[in-house]
Amino acid sequence: MAGHEHQARIHWTRGTAAFTDNRYSRAHTWAFDGGVTVPASSSPHVVRVPMSAEAAVDPEEALVAALASCHMLWFLSLAAGRGFCVDDYSDAAAGVMGHNAAGRVAMVRVTLRPHVVFSGSLKPAREDVMQLHAHAHEECFIANSVTTDVRCEPLFDG
Repeated sequence: MAGHEHQARIHWTRGTAAFTDNRYSRAHTWAFDGGVTVPASSSPHVVRVPMSAEAAVDPEEALVAALASCHMLWFLSLAAGRGFCVDDYSDAAAGVMGHNAAGRVAMVRVTLRPHVVFSGSLKPAREDVMQLHAHAHEECFIANSVTTDVRCEPLFDG
């Protein structure tokens, strides 16, 4: 794990846009080593449509998704290690842009709102679920890589 290089190939092309008038398309692609190519763009909240591709993934959304995905993967691993059977995990994660301590625009807060459904004879108590989420947050590589305030507000069915 440590020292392994992770790669993404980013590609943008100007096409017929003048470019110097700043009215060029921000649409581009992200290509990953597994063969998946994702349409990407600046956020329509940052650069208005049609210069942004509204249906594409923007870097801010990708950061939120990376944090939520990393947290989930750790949670699933830790839950399995404790003998809890997870049937379903969903998260309505949200990121907030603002000004950081240096006064720069940044993703200042990401709130994870995971909802986990368990089955089997060994069901976790609320305290177990909270502990698993806290441990997952401590282990998450992405959360450990950013200065963003990452919060976890799990939904618990009891």
